[in-house]
Amino acid sequence: MRVPKHIGIIPDGNRRWALGQGFSKDMGYASGIDPGLLVFKLCQKENVEELTYYGFTTDNAKRPTVQKEAFIKACIDAVKLIEKEDSEILVMGDSESPVFPKELLPYTTRRVFGKGGIKVNFLVNYGWEWDLNALKSSDSKRKNITNNIMSSDISRIDLIIRWGGRRRLSGFLPVQSVYSDFYIIEDLWPDFIEKHFYDAINWYDKQDVTLGG
Repeated sequence: MRVPKHIGIIPDGNRRWALGQGFSKDMGYASGIDPGLLVFKLCQKENVEELTYYGFTTDNAKRPTVQKEAFIKACIDAVKLIEKEDSEILVMGDSESPVFPKELLPYTTRRVFGKGGIKVNFLVNYGWEWDLNALKSSDSKRKNITNNIMSSDISRIDLIIRWGGRRRLSGFLPVQSVYSDFYIIEDLWPDFIEKHFYDAINWYDKQDVTLGG
């Protein structure tokens, strides 16, 4: 089976899941932490080299305060959880904003934990415009724009998996996603099961990946 080198995760549906359980919207985010660890373990098992989670965006920060506090805490807890594993962690986002959690500032340069190995990226207070803004002041003669974006330490993504049934990129790493295959799972992120991951991997194995060639 051809396994993608880099998988992007869009863990959508936390708020809808919470409402379906009779909870308030903010209570859904904590239920998305364990699925994140399970995906990490599966990626390790299948020798995926890099994994990127979509935490929250600069636009998400406009949500009600109680929700904002909940998803910020969930991001902090998720990073701390993966820190206990063999990994190389990078948190990418606008760290100069007051919304960016100070607890994650030490991770804005990649850090190795345990034996290292799989690169794990968390997009926290990330915005695609923020990411690409550096291009305005970069040397226009440079051909490789990936060297001039804020997220230059994150590689091209082979497969993006989105939970929750929505069929949109939502600003997820636009440069790295330029040739990504996109797999949609109707189930909500907190309802993650191992079959979701392997359905996506098996689907990817059947795609004709040409990168435009």
